[in-house]
Amino acid sequence: MDIDRHIRFDDLHNFRDLGGYTTADGHRVRRARLYRADSLGKLTRGTDDWTRFLSLGIRTVIDLRYPWEIDSRGRVPDDPSFTYHNLSIEHRPYDQAALTPDIAPGPYLAERYMEVAQDGTKEIRRALELIAQAARADEPLAFHCASGKDRTGLIAALTLELLEVPRPTVIEDFALTDLAAPALLADWTSRNDGRSPTWPSYGRAPAEVMHLFLTDLTTHYGSTAGYVTDALDLDAPALSATLREGLLE
Repeated sequence: MDIDRHIRFDDLHNFRDLGGYTTADGHRVRRARLYRADSLGKLTRGTDDWTRFLSLGIRTVIDLRYPWEIDSRGRVPDDPSFTYHNLSIEHRPYDQAALTPDIAPGPYLAERYMEVAQDGTKEIRRALELIAQAARADEPLAFHCASGKDRTGLIAALTLELLEVPRPTVIEDFALTDLAAPALLADWTSRNDGRSPTWPSYGRAPAEVMHLFLTDLTTHYGSTAGYVTDALDLDAPALSATLREGLLE
């Protein structure tokens, strides 16, 4: 586990750099080009967090949440330094905090991720196109959802797989959210009058979740590239080449 890829903020708990991973052919993902995060709606103009965020030079922000989440919890403040895109990739809402303790997170969340992959093809396609555009332009990009785990984890996994980062590393990147789980849980408790979620796995990111999801994706489509080609109607080899040219060193 590489805790150094977490970038410290006061109000963000799961903001991290996707750079530094080694690909199957020995290249390395460039640092300070692609960031994954929990909700940037927690940023407030004029704070140290806001200054720190702007210092990263991010030019594109992709918000993967539902519009109703943005309405109730806020979005990243406007700034001329970046463009903002809301791409709600999940189409079937579910409440993780309210799940019963008997539900195993691995199979349950992997099934939800497959639903997102099949429901949100239009939005996922656009997210990957924006990531490719940023890579081509050599401009930093950040994408986020609420906790930076599920929807963010799916986009991160697809991107890393297209960069040809080995699957065990992709799964390890997903599991790094576990380092932020206590803070994410504390946030939920503070928003909910001191209560605890009924689901003991709330905020957790067991490696099994991503392992099962990527296995399911491969079973359905032959590979992640097959999913990108068949479900997203994108040229997977060309997309992979663009990402690799812009994001690898």
